[in-house]
Amino acid sequence: MRLFFYADDSEIKQGKTTDIYFVRTKRILEEKGMDKVKVVAEVTPGGLPENWQWGVLCGVEEAARLFEGCPVNLYIMPEGSIFYPKDSRGIREPVAFIEGPYGAFCILETPLLGFLCQSTGVATKAARIRKVAGDKMLVAFGIRRMHPAISPMLDRAAYIGGFDGVSSLKGAEVIGKKPIGTMPHALIIAMGDQVRAWKAFDEVISSDVPRVCIADTYSDEKNEAIMAAEALRDRLAAVRLDTPRSRRGDFAEIIREVRWELDVRGYRHVKIFVSGGIDEESVKVLGEAGAEAFGVGTSVSNAPTVDFALDIIEVEGKPSAKRGKLSCKKQVWRCPSCMADIILPFNKKPPKCERCGSEMEGMLKPLIKNGKIVAPLPKPSEIRQYVLNQLEKLPDIL
Repeated sequence: MRLFFYADDSEIKQGKTTDIYFVRTKRILEEKGMDKVKVVAEVTPGGLPENWQWGVLCGVEEAARLFEGCPVNLYIMPEGSIFYPKDSRGIREPVAFIEGPYGAFCILETPLLGFLCQSTGVATKAARIRKVAGDKMLVAFGIRRMHPAISPMLDRAAYIGGFDGVSSLKGAEVIGKKPIGTMPHALIIAMGDQVRAWKAFDEVISSDVPRVCIADTYSDEKNEAIMAAEALRDRLAAVRLDTPRSRRGDFAEIIREVRWELDVRGYRHVKIFVSGGIDEESVKVLGEAGAEAFGVGTSVSNAPTVDFALDIIEVEGKPSAKRGKLSCKKQVWRCPSCMADIILPFNKKPPKCERCGSEMEGMLKPLIKNGKIVAPLPKPSEIRQYVLNQLEKLPDIL
């Protein structure tokens, strides 16, 4: 008996998480002897949420595992690639295409889009926050707001998008890092006294874990920050303020006050770590006020999904697409210097960038050939670095 509501690996691979009309489509094609009809189907975004100008593609490794063993070819942008809703000429940008007998893969459309849509939304939101935060520390704190079965995916996507670490045990295992966390208010309350709890943490927890004391449980943030600094002194790495909707009103002013009071007492080494309701806007404002690290929760774990769709664009080698979509297999050509994209039919020669004259690179690369994975699946740390390298080339517009 399964205790929780989730689909396991085999159920997803078998198409048991698909929409019923794909099962009916597969049956009709088989009954009519048309299940071997070869098509090309491409994945494109219908747009990006909240007027985002770019996205970060995520979920590619799961897509590879989904189609492994399926008799198709899958071309896709490398995981972590920046993509745009449209190219520089207004052509909708494909992030992937599949070619093969439609009857062999139609029931996998729903899980494929599920893998890409949600993780891409999380990775993109994380990258947007990283773009604003600069080199300040970002930690994913959002899994408590989401179903635990998908917490590893959420943490992986946040890390790929540029976060420095994650709080969950399983998420940290997936990205190959140690989990990062501070302490909850519950520890303070259970022990009945802030100083007693902070000192107990210092005495019990391994010395390789930074001493970050939460400093807003019972009294004013400034007072508790000073108390924590005086209790642990040089051992204190940071104070955490979890005060997004303080009864005093202005969180940025609280941070400035805490920073001032710590500095004048000689505790310049103590950083200010903030959490609670953090997003792109608050990272900018609170970072300017003196915050040096952020625990980001729901805004990333519950990021808007990217509305990808899968559409047939060729049937038996002939252009064919529904209204509103452009037929024929395509390649996305990118300028490695300015990150501009041009979409052309797949068999066209590589163009030169219209902006800077550089040779452009094809972004849709083979991942699956006849059901076999033919490209390496990079580690999360490698994908994250790829994202960071691209972010440096993007303009500041989000």
